[in-house]
Amino acid sequence: MAGLYDKQAEVYAEARPTYPKEWYSMLAGLTPQHSLAWDVGTGNGQAAQDLTEHYERVVASDISESQLKHAIQHPRVRYIHTPMSISDDEMVNLIGGGHENTVDLVTVATAVHWFDLPKFYSLVGRLLRKPGGIIAVWGYYKLLSFNEFGAGHDLVRSVKYDAFMLVGKL
Repeated sequence: MAGLYDKQAEVYAEARPTYPKEWYSMLAGLTPQHSLAWDVGTGNGQAAQDLTEHYERVVASDISESQLKHAIQHPRVRYIHTPMSISDDEMVNLIGGGHENTVDLVTVATAVHWFDLPKFYSLVGRLLRKPGGIIAVWGYYKLLSFNEFGAGHDLVRSVKYDAFMLVGKL
């Protein structure tokens, strides 16, 4: 996936539709703590930028260095390059400072289709705060929000987000 957008990173950053502020407010309302959010597949960082209104720190990761070079800068967002070769333990160090059970909200905005899902969900299970952590995965059609994701936890929420989607920069 990284190579696909490398040559188009600047154009992608300028053209990608945005998500409404109310969407992030709703997600933040689902998490009892607001210390750390992790935006996975951040691309140009637009979701990460909006998360700063609700979370003290945001870690935004992407496989594409080119995308990260065009990311929106913010003092509470730390961008990290995460190549395919990185281990889960290295990810725990980068995202959670070496600690599991530290992330209040994990977001994936229109990128989950690129992921190795079993590996991703295993990592989320390690990093997501229990109890109370949320994972929200959305695209341009449907969204799923999972409360207390991980082994032994149940899917408790599925949200269709048509009411939240903006046409954006089309």
